[in-house]
Amino acid sequence: MIVFPNAKINIGLNVVAKRPDGYHTIESCFYPVPWYDALEVIEADSFNFTSTGIDIPGETNSCVQAYALLQADFGLPPVHIHLHKNIPIGAGLGGGSADGAFMLKLLNDKFDLQLTGSKLTEYAGKLGSDCPFFIRNKPVFVKGTGDVFADITLDLQGFYLVVVYPQVPVSTPQAYQNLVPAKPQLNLKETLESVPVTAWRDKIGNAFEKNAPREVRQLKQQLYQAGAVYASMSGSGSAVYGIFKTQPELTFSFPHIVEALARN
Repeated sequence: MIVFPNAKINIGLNVVAKRPDGYHTIESCFYPVPWYDALEVIEADSFNFTSTGIDIPGETNSCVQAYALLQADFGLPPVHIHLHKNIPIGAGLGGGSADGAFMLKLLNDKFDLQLTGSKLTEYAGKLGSDCPFFIRNKPVFVKGTGDVFADITLDLQGFYLVVVYPQVPVSTPQAYQNLVPAKPQLNLKETLESVPVTAWRDKIGNAFEKNAPREVRQLKQQLYQAGAVYASMSGSGSAVYGIFKTQPELTFSFPHIVEALARN
Protein backbone atom coordinates (compact mmCIF):
# COMPACT_ATOMS: atom_id res chain seq x y z
CA MET A 1 0.00 0.00 0.00
CA ILE A 2 1.30 3.42 -0.93
CA VAL A 3 0.30 6.94 0.10
CA PHE A 4 1.63 10.41 -0.69
CA PRO A 5 2.12 12.66 2.35
CA ASN A 6 1.82 16.33 1.42
CA ALA A 7 3.36 19.50 2.80
CA LYS A 8 1.67 22.49 4.44
CA ILE A 9 2.33 26.20 4.64
CA ASN A 10 1.64 28.62 7.48
CA ILE A 11 -0.47 31.60 6.51
CA GLY A 12 0.36 34.01 9.28
CA LEU A 13 2.25 32.87 12.37
CA ASN A 14 2.19 34.64 15.71
CA VAL A 15 4.14 33.41 18.74
CA VAL A 16 2.02 34.70 21.58
CA ALA A 17 3.71 33.42 24.75
CA LYS A 18 6.22 30.99 26.21
CA ARG A 19 4.66 28.25 28.32
CA PRO A 20 5.97 26.95 31.67
CA ASP A 21 6.81 23.62 29.98
CA GLY A 22 9.21 25.36 27.58
CA TYR A 23 6.92 25.17 24.55
CA HIS A 24 5.36 28.23 22.94
CA THR A 25 1.76 29.27 22.35
CA ILE A 26 1.19 30.09 18.70
CA GLU A 27 -1.61 30.98 16.33
CA SER A 28 -1.54 30.33 12.61
CA CYS A 29 -3.44 28.95 9.66
CA PHE A 30 -2.18 25.61 8.37
CA TYR A 31 -2.92 25.12 4.67
CA PRO A 32 -2.11 21.88 2.77
CA VAL A 33 -0.09 22.23 -0.44
CA PRO A 34 0.74 19.77 -3.25
CA TRP A 35 4.39 18.98 -2.51
CA TYR A 36 4.63 15.25 -1.80
CA ASP A 37 6.67 12.45 -0.29
CA ALA A 38 5.88 8.83 -1.19
CA LEU A 39 5.36 6.23 1.54
CA GLU A 40 4.93 2.50 0.96
CA VAL A 41 4.37 -0.37 3.41
CA ILE A 42 4.43 -4.09 2.69
CA GLU A 43 4.37 -7.03 5.09
CA ALA A 44 7.77 -8.63 5.64
CA ASP A 45 9.55 -11.34 7.63
CA SER A 46 11.24 -8.71 9.81
CA PHE A 47 10.87 -4.98 10.35
CA ASN A 48 12.85 -2.79 7.97
CA PHE A 49 12.93 0.88 7.05
CA THR A 50 14.57 2.23 3.89
CA SER A 51 14.52 5.60 2.22
CA THR A 52 15.53 7.34 -0.97
CA GLY A 53 15.63 10.98 -1.98
CA ILE A 54 16.65 13.45 0.73
CA ASP A 55 18.73 11.82 3.49
CA ILE A 56 16.89 11.31 6.78
CA PRO A 57 17.82 9.72 10.15
CA GLY A 58 15.99 6.37 10.10
CA GLU A 59 16.03 5.67 13.83
CA THR A 60 14.15 8.89 14.66
CA ASN A 61 11.97 8.98 11.58
CA SER A 62 8.30 9.72 12.27
CA CYS A 63 7.20 6.77 10.12
CA VAL A 64 9.13 4.37 12.35
CA GLN A 65 7.75 6.05 15.47
CA ALA A 66 4.19 5.82 14.15
CA TYR A 67 4.58 2.11 13.42
CA ALA A 68 6.01 1.54 16.92
CA LEU A 69 2.99 3.25 18.52
CA LEU A 70 0.44 1.09 16.76
CA GLN A 71 2.51 -2.08 16.92
CA ALA A 72 2.67 -1.78 20.71
CA ASP A 73 -1.12 -1.49 21.00
CA PHE A 74 -2.26 -3.82 18.21
CA GLY A 75 0.56 -6.33 17.77
CA LEU A 76 1.06 -5.47 14.10
CA PRO A 77 3.10 -7.89 12.00
CA PRO A 78 6.58 -6.85 10.82
CA VAL A 79 6.62 -4.58 7.78
CA HIS A 80 9.03 -3.07 5.31
CA ILE A 81 8.58 0.71 5.17
CA HIS A 82 10.00 2.65 2.25
CA LEU A 83 9.94 6.43 2.21
CA HIS A 84 10.92 8.51 -0.79
CA LYS A 85 11.72 11.87 0.80
CA ASN A 86 10.99 14.82 -1.45
CA ILE A 87 9.74 17.53 0.95
CA PRO A 88 12.81 19.40 2.27
CA ILE A 89 13.77 19.03 5.93
CA GLY A 90 14.01 22.15 8.11
CA ALA A 91 11.88 24.07 5.64
CA GLY A 92 8.80 24.76 7.77
CA LEU A 93 6.65 22.63 5.46
CA GLY A 94 5.76 19.92 7.96
CA GLY A 95 7.09 17.06 5.85
CA GLY A 96 8.21 14.90 8.76
CA SER A 97 4.91 15.45 10.57
CA ALA A 98 2.99 14.53 7.42
CA ASP A 99 4.97 11.30 7.04
CA GLY A 100 4.12 10.21 10.58
CA ALA A 101 0.44 11.07 10.29
CA PHE A 102 0.07 9.40 6.91
CA MET A 103 1.78 6.30 8.30
CA LEU A 104 -0.86 6.10 11.04
CA LYS A 105 -3.64 6.38 8.46
CA LEU A 106 -1.98 3.86 6.14
CA LEU A 107 -1.57 1.27 8.90
CA ASN A 108 -5.14 1.85 10.05
CA ASP A 109 -6.43 1.08 6.55
CA LYS A 110 -4.01 -1.73 5.74
CA PHE A 111 -4.66 -3.71 8.92
CA ASP A 112 -8.30 -2.65 9.36
CA LEU A 113 -7.70 -1.28 12.86
CA GLN A 114 -10.96 0.71 12.67
CA LEU A 115 -9.48 3.72 14.45
CA THR A 116 -11.67 6.81 14.33
CA GLY A 117 -10.40 10.20 13.22
CA SER A 118 -10.27 11.39 16.81
CA LYS A 119 -8.28 8.33 17.89
CA LEU A 120 -5.84 8.78 15.00
CA THR A 121 -5.48 12.41 16.05
CA GLU A 122 -4.68 11.28 19.58
CA TYR A 123 -1.92 8.97 18.31
CA ALA A 124 -0.63 11.71 16.00
CA GLY A 125 -0.31 14.06 18.97
CA LYS A 126 2.19 11.65 20.51
CA LEU A 127 4.41 12.04 17.44
CA GLY A 128 4.59 15.83 17.39
CA SER A 129 2.54 19.00 17.62
CA ASP A 130 2.04 19.40 13.85
CA CYS A 131 1.11 15.77 13.20
CA PRO A 132 -2.60 15.95 14.16
CA PHE A 133 -3.18 18.52 11.40
CA PHE A 134 -2.32 15.97 8.73
CA ILE A 135 -4.98 13.56 9.97
CA ARG A 136 -7.62 16.10 8.89
CA ASN A 137 -5.41 17.57 6.16
CA LYS A 138 -7.58 20.57 5.36
CA PRO A 139 -7.19 24.30 6.11
CA VAL A 140 -7.52 24.98 9.84
CA PHE A 141 -6.78 27.74 12.29
CA VAL A 142 -4.44 26.45 15.00
CA LYS A 143 -3.66 27.66 18.53
CA GLY A 144 -1.89 26.28 21.57
CA THR A 145 1.29 24.47 20.52
CA GLY A 146 -0.33 23.86 17.14
CA ASP A 147 -2.64 21.18 18.51
CA VAL A 148 -5.87 23.15 19.05
CA PHE A 149 -7.91 23.39 15.84
CA ALA A 150 -10.75 25.60 14.69
CA ASP A 151 -12.44 25.60 11.30
CA ILE A 152 -11.58 28.54 9.09
CA THR A 153 -13.25 29.91 5.99
CA LEU A 154 -10.28 30.25 3.67
CA ASP A 155 -9.96 29.09 0.08
CA LEU A 156 -7.04 29.87 -2.25
CA GLN A 157 -8.59 28.08 -5.22
CA GLY A 158 -7.90 30.10 -8.34
CA PHE A 159 -4.60 31.56 -7.10
CA TYR A 160 -1.20 30.21 -8.09
CA LEU A 161 1.16 29.13 -5.37
CA VAL A 162 4.96 28.98 -5.58
CA VAL A 163 6.91 27.38 -2.73
CA VAL A 164 10.70 27.67 -2.72
CA TYR A 165 13.28 26.09 -0.43
CA PRO A 166 16.55 28.10 -0.48
CA GLN A 167 18.78 25.21 0.64
CA VAL A 168 19.17 26.69 4.13
CA PRO A 169 17.71 24.35 6.78
CA VAL A 170 16.55 25.96 10.03
CA SER A 171 15.92 23.84 13.12
CA THR A 172 12.95 24.67 15.33
CA PRO A 173 15.08 25.21 18.49
CA GLN A 174 17.36 27.49 16.48
CA ALA A 175 14.39 29.51 15.23
CA TYR A 176 12.95 30.00 18.71
CA GLN A 177 16.29 30.92 20.31
CA ASN A 178 16.16 34.66 19.61
CA LEU A 179 12.40 35.06 19.37
CA VAL A 180 10.51 37.31 21.78
CA PRO A 181 6.81 36.33 22.06
CA ALA A 182 4.31 39.14 21.54
CA LYS A 183 0.55 39.56 21.42
CA PRO A 184 -0.64 40.33 17.87
CA GLN A 185 -2.16 43.69 17.02
CA LEU A 186 -4.82 42.13 14.77
CA ASN A 187 -7.06 39.10 15.23
CA LEU A 188 -5.40 36.73 12.76
CA LYS A 189 -8.37 34.46 12.15
CA GLU A 190 -10.77 37.34 11.55
CA THR A 191 -8.26 39.04 9.27
CA LEU A 192 -7.75 35.92 7.15
CA GLU A 193 -11.48 35.39 6.80
CA SER A 194 -12.47 39.00 6.06
CA VAL A 195 -9.54 40.64 4.26
CA PRO A 196 -8.86 39.81 0.57
CA VAL A 197 -5.63 37.95 -0.19
CA THR A 198 -4.43 40.97 -2.18
CA ALA A 199 -4.47 43.06 1.03
CA TRP A 200 -2.65 40.59 3.31
CA ARG A 201 0.83 42.00 2.68
CA ASP A 202 0.74 44.72 5.35
CA LYS A 203 -1.50 42.88 7.79
CA ILE A 204 -0.33 39.26 8.09
CA GLY A 205 3.21 38.17 8.93
CA ASN A 206 5.41 35.44 10.34
CA ALA A 207 7.08 36.15 13.68
CA PHE A 208 10.19 34.19 12.66
CA GLU A 209 11.01 36.33 9.62
CA LYS A 210 12.74 39.04 11.66
CA ASN A 211 15.58 36.68 12.59
CA ALA A 212 15.45 34.53 9.45
CA PRO A 213 18.58 33.90 7.35
CA ARG A 214 19.39 36.58 4.79
CA GLU A 215 18.58 34.18 1.93
CA VAL A 216 15.02 33.86 3.20
CA ARG A 217 14.40 37.61 3.31
CA GLN A 218 15.92 38.05 -0.15
CA LEU A 219 13.78 35.27 -1.57
CA LYS A 220 10.63 36.87 -0.20
CA GLN A 221 11.48 40.12 -1.99
CA GLN A 222 12.19 38.20 -5.22
CA LEU A 223 8.71 36.69 -5.08
CA TYR A 224 7.15 40.12 -4.62
CA GLN A 225 9.22 41.44 -7.52
CA ALA A 226 7.89 38.53 -9.60
CA GLY A 227 4.33 39.71 -8.95
CA ALA A 228 3.21 37.89 -5.81
CA VAL A 229 0.25 39.50 -4.05
CA TYR A 230 1.45 37.92 -0.81
CA ALA A 231 4.69 36.22 0.19
CA SER A 232 5.86 34.76 3.48
CA MET A 233 8.21 32.40 5.21
CA SER A 234 6.45 29.17 6.22
CA GLY A 235 6.54 27.95 9.81
CA SER A 236 9.86 28.27 11.62
CA GLY A 237 11.77 26.84 8.67
CA SER A 238 13.28 28.53 5.65
CA ALA A 239 10.85 27.79 2.82
CA VAL A 240 9.17 30.85 1.34
CA TYR A 241 5.96 30.89 -0.65
CA GLY A 242 4.30 33.40 -2.92
CA ILE A 243 0.64 33.65 -3.87
CA PHE A 244 -0.02 34.96 -7.38
CA LYS A 245 -3.18 36.00 -9.23
CA THR A 246 -1.80 34.55 -12.48
CA GLN A 247 0.81 31.90 -13.24
CA PRO A 248 4.18 33.60 -12.69
CA GLU A 249 7.24 33.54 -14.90
CA LEU A 250 10.12 33.26 -12.45
CA THR A 251 13.54 34.61 -13.38
CA PHE A 252 15.30 32.65 -10.63
CA SER A 253 15.57 28.95 -9.87
CA PHE A 254 16.38 26.68 -6.95
CA PRO A 255 16.91 22.90 -6.74
CA HIS A 256 13.73 22.61 -4.64
CA ILE A 257 10.79 24.59 -5.99
CA VAL A 258 7.19 23.70 -6.65
CA GLU A 259 4.59 25.64 -8.62
CA ALA A 260 0.98 24.61 -8.39
CA LEU A 261 -2.57 25.83 -8.37
CA ALA A 262 -3.43 26.05 -4.68
CA ARG A 263 -6.12 23.61 -3.67
CA ASN A 264 -8.47 22.94 -0.77
